[in-house]
Amino acid sequence: MQELQMLTINLMRNQKFDALAVGIIDFKLGDFKSFEVHDTNVFSKSPELYFDMASLTKSMTLAANYLLHPEWFNGDMILLLNHRGGLPAWGRLSGRLSKEQWRHQINSYPIIPSQTLYSDYSALRLMLEIEKKSGKDFKKLCFEYLDNEIKFWKDIEDKSKCPITGIRNSKPIQGIVHDDNAHIISEFCSHAGLFGTVNGVCKTLLTLEKKKQLTNFMSEEFDKKNHERYIAGWDTIEDYSNTLAGDGAGLKTFGHLGFTGTSIWIDAEKKIGHVILTNATRDNWYDRKGLNDLRKGIGKYIWHKRFF
Repeated sequence: MQELQMLTINLMRNQKFDALAVGIIDFKLGDFKSFEVHDTNVFSKSPELYFDMASLTKSMTLAANYLLHPEWFNGDMILLLNHRGGLPAWGRLSGRLSKEQWRHQINSYPIIPSQTLYSDYSALRLMLEIEKKSGKDFKKLCFEYLDNEIKFWKDIEDKSKCPITGIRNSKPIQGIVHDDNAHIISEFCSHAGLFGTVNGVCKTLLTLEKKKQLTNFMSEEFDKKNHERYIAGWDTIEDYSNTLAGDGAGLKTFGHLGFTGTSIWIDAEKKIGHVILTNATRDNWYDRKGLNDLRKGIGKYIWHKRFF
């Protein structure tokens, strides 16, 4: 573990961001280890920073609800879950919309089987469909299993524990969601808006393993014929020679990336996973090389070592 910590500190010295947390999960043992680095070299074995999880929110909400309640999901909902429902990619909501207005807009798009087209609108539409099917508020559904160190951004009391993720209206974005659509919606939603400590993310994933055997479930999903890139709401690896999960990831590895520099990757066969949380968008969002080198370097080290 000490070697990984030193590797991480060295990788951080070349970054344009200043906060990072790493978690390693053993799903067989039901255990995890974690650490945190901030200000490029201040090391902590007791992570306490709340990172903007960005699109990891999709996995923690939509994919998790599919695992826990597959009976709610009809064919159209599975298309939405796996970004194959034909909704617009990278859609942007405009202005400060009322709850009724943005929901009306999202509900207005027809669901049409399509090739994979990554879409935040698809995630939002699926949230609305889950509420219809379950008859329950989506936020309440999610906090039935989310760890207490996972929080909706508007529920964060001490924003000083949140790394800065950029600038909006000439002010630092700290403890406020980075995603513009989530900021406009300004209520709990499925595509972005969760903040969490690395421990909170690891514990939530272990809860999903305990409740519904996440890794076995995903292994069976991989065995199904003709699956595309997204499986049960999780991303998979398309190019094993250049994956951001890191060299050494197995053929049944699934996960997700977040725009702020977050990631989850889990090998369903080895039952090992890792979580990386950063504030990579702090100074800019367009230069990803340093972040991607860090993701690959940490991932490769984790896949090839034993930690438990």
